[in-house]
Amino acid sequence: MCDRDGLFYRNFSRRTFLRSGVSAVATLALPAHLAGLLTPTAAAAANVTLKATHGSGFCNMGMFLAKERNLTKADGVDLEFVVTPSNTEITTMFGAGLVDISMIPYSNFMTLYDAGAPVKIVAGGGVEGCIIVGKEGLKTAADLKGKTFGTFQADTLEVLPYDFLKKAGLSFKDVEIKYLDTSPELAQAFLAGAIDAICHIEPYASQCVIGRKGASVLSDGTDVYGKGYSDCVLAVRTPLIEKNPAAVKAVIKALFVAQSQAETDKTAALKDTVGKYYKTSMEAALDASSKQPIVVDQRNQTKFIIERGQSMKELGYVKKSPDQAAFDWSLLEAVIAENKALYDGLKLKSA
Repeated sequence: MCDRDGLFYRNFSRRTFLRSGVSAVATLALPAHLAGLLTPTAAAAANVTLKATHGSGFCNMGMFLAKERNLTKADGVDLEFVVTPSNTEITTMFGAGLVDISMIPYSNFMTLYDAGAPVKIVAGGGVEGCIIVGKEGLKTAADLKGKTFGTFQADTLEVLPYDFLKKAGLSFKDVEIKYLDTSPELAQAFLAGAIDAICHIEPYASQCVIGRKGASVLSDGTDVYGKGYSDCVLAVRTPLIEKNPAAVKAVIKALFVAQSQAETDKTAALKDTVGKYYKTSMEAALDASSKQPIVVDQRNQTKFIIERGQSMKELGYVKKSPDQAAFDWSLLEAVIAENKALYDGLKLKSA
């Protein structure tokens, strides 16, 4: 899921935020062959530019395709990616209102919501793909006792190992947790032998299994959560929803189109994103992407996300679990109603 943000938007953060530094690039339009499936969104009178942060995992594929293929242009919206110097700024900038939307791990969203930031989950990004990888000789949760474990703070990649160990009657006290800052850094630490086990996203997790002799997958999350568990979500600043809901709908529709395109021709989708966004080979990307598919309609994950709030409370990141008010599925439902043929053709969805 997402290029991970190891920190979170709280005054009482366990770690100090790095200073923000931002550079931005613009773009985005709609492929002609899908035009017949879509009902034009009632976009703003003039073109609007939305600033967005993103990560590097396969749960961001929809956002990457939306930008590379100009999927919001037809509805009068330009999507501008804000490049963050480190993962830390993804949550910080979104919470501070420096960007309008963010493809973000649900756990990082919780820290913002709990802190009172005006943000809502309006759609999904990707599901599954959080993978615990252990070095040679590590096969079970019990084998992790006394070992070093690398992850990111307040991330879904911290929540899964926490729940994985808890299910086995263990806790973070049984391992030595090492917090890192970026996806490449976490993968490299494992590959170099500096860490015994990690929880990572694709394509990094598969790279770690292949790149370290004897390494193996201890959990892909489905053994803990079941199939289709949420990883990243599309979160939006509440003022934007109130001021320009049509612009938000345009982004959600673009994600649906991107999901349809990726499901129809994954190779073409990867050709547009591998190299620029995913630093891996096409062969590795084809394998890894199947483990973390795009799923825009994640309404059926509402309960799952809320329940993960208990783990976030136990970890000390939030005071209370998010509630139903953290979600606003109304714009997603409007897009579905206006684009029935597109929605009906998707392979992965809530309904």
